[in-house]
Amino acid sequence: MSLTHIQSFVAVAEEGHVGRAARRLHLSQPPLSRHILSLEDELGAPLFERTPRGMRLLPAGEAFLTHARRILAEVDAAVHTVRGVAAGRPDDS
Repeated sequence: MSLTHIQSFVAVAEEGHVGRAARRLHLSQPPLSRHILSLEDELGAPLFERTPRGMRLLPAGEAFLTHARRILAEVDAAVHTVRGVAAGRPDDS
C-alpha cells in the first residue's frame, strides 16, 4: 500500500467523484481509478459504491478513511519534524 494510494482514496472519499478527485490531485481519471481498485484489492474489501453520480463510501471505506487521514497526518508531522531538525531546530515537533 503506497501513500499515493492512500492520498487517492482520501481525495475520492472527500470529493465523492473520481473526476473531481483527479483534478484535485492533478491526475487523469484512469490512474486514479487504478489506485482505488488496487487498494480495494489489497484490503480485500470494496471501499466505495459506484453510482451514476459518483462514488459513495461503504462501511469498510468509512472505517478506512479515519485511518487513512491519520496516516497522512502522521507523515506530514514526520516531514515537518525532520525538516525542523535538519534546519537546526531539534525541538521542532
